[in-house]
Amino acid sequence: MLRPRWLSQKCFPPYAYLPGREPHPTRDPTGHSYHVEPIPVAAEASFRSDSFLWGLDLFNHGYYWEAHEAWESLWRVAERGSSLRMLFKALILLSAAGVKIRDGKHAVALRHAGRGAELLRQLMKAPDRSFEGALGMSPAALAEHAEAAAKIPAVLQATAPGQPQPVFNFVLGSKRRRGRGPRRPGCVLSNRSGRLDRHS
Repeated sequence: MLRPRWLSQKCFPPYAYLPGREPHPTRDPTGHSYHVEPIPVAAEASFRSDSFLWGLDLFNHGYYWEAHEAWESLWRVAERGSSLRMLFKALILLSAAGVKIRDGKHAVALRHAGRGAELLRQLMKAPDRSFEGALGMSPAALAEHAEAAAKIPAVLQATAPGQPQPVFNFVLGSKRRRGRGPRRPGCVLSNRSGRLDRHS
C-alpha cells in the first residue's frame, strides 16, 4: 500500500520507539529525539498545523509512539469538551493501540482501539465534515478499521531500523493535501544545541 507523506521535508526518526526495547526518545541521551527541537505547537489546535500533519506521517508509517506525542501536543491546546479534543484523544488511543500491537500485547491493544473507536462514534452525533476531510474517511469508518486491526493484528515481519512495519491497513489524511514522495535522503534534523544532524 502506498503511504504518502504530508511533511516530506522532515526526517523520520531512526527507529520507532517501543517501551523497554529501545532508548526512550526524549529522556535517554541516546534517544532519537534527545535534544531535537520539537515542532512548535500552534496557539490553537488545527488540522493545518505541522503537528497534526507530522502525526499523520508518523502514524501512517508505523511510528505510533511518536504520532501519539505529536497529537498529544494538539490535544493539550484543544478546547476542553470540544469535538476536536475528542478526535485528538481518539487518535492518541489508536496510536497507543499500534504500539501495543507491535509489542504483542493484543488485549491492551484491543482495549485502546475500543476506547478510541467509542470516541470516534460519539463524534458522529455532532457531524463535522472537517473531520472526514482531515482523516480521509468518516470517524465511524476509522472506528471500524481500528477495531478490526486490533482484533486480527498484522503478522509482523522483521524490518531494518528506521523502517517500521505499519500495523494498520489504512492510511489517514486528506487525499487533497498529501505531500509527495517517501522520506528524502539527506534530510536535516535540528537539535537544541544548534547542531544540525544529517541523516540519509
